[in-house]
Amino acid sequence: MTEKSLAEMQREVDRYISQFKEGYFSPLSMLARMSEEVGELAREVNHHYGEKPKKADEADNSIEMELGDIMFIVMCFANSLGIDLTDAHDGVMNKFNTRDANRWTRKNVEP
Repeated sequence: MTEKSLAEMQREVDRYISQFKEGYFSPLSMLARMSEEVGELAREVNHHYGEKPKKADEADNSIEMELGDIMFIVMCFANSLGIDLTDAHDGVMNKFNTRDANRWTRKNVEP
């Protein structure tokens, strides 16, 4: 599978959503959907790394698929609001590289 840029993924999601009359959900509905997806991720992480085993009749979801679901809804949310996630990512990385530049203990990197 070839690598996709974030912009390509946003366009792919937009092409998918654009084929339906309903289009994107409202921001509040998308926030609720995102919260649901994060809850499903938490459940999978708890099953894999926590003390709570799955019930015998529970669906076989994966952390990978739950993260994918979250990415999809984040892209829907961004697209509906006209937000370029590459720009958003660059802004966040700039914030971490400036504001938090000395917040964490760096590993010794030898040249």
